[in-house]
Amino acid sequence: QVKLVESGGETVQAGGSLRLSCLASGVSGYTYSKYVMAWFRQAPGKEREEVALIDSRSRSIFADSVKGRFTVSKDNAKNTLYLQMNSLKPEDTDTYYCAAIVDRTVYATTLLGESAYDSFGQGTQVTVSS
Repeated sequence: QVKLVESGGETVQAGGSLRLSCLASGVSGYTYSKYVMAWFRQAPGKEREEVALIDSRSRSIFADSVKGRFTVSKDNAKNTLYLQMNSLKPEDTDTYYCAAIVDRTVYATTLLGESAYDSFGQGTQVTVSS
């Protein structure tokens, strides 16, 4: 059973940058390399929003709200997913979660939505001050 643990969340000023990490434990690097991974975010009282994914071909897809500002990468040797966030805005303030699809290949053309994912981490808080 894979366990996902996010880190890197903190308070930053608007216009700043932050890199989030998501470490997957309980799985080999070979197995992790097959995972489809994503980042979600959620504010209190709101639905979880998928902001980026990296699919089985290492293709990245982003939500319009973050396109051009966020990048996603996956280091299979370290079992780690990253989210590089630049030009941060106060509306990026949320709890950020990573998620994984562990049992199938996905060649994505759009974001997949929360129900597509098998496992979520516990989240890391990002606060962007104006």
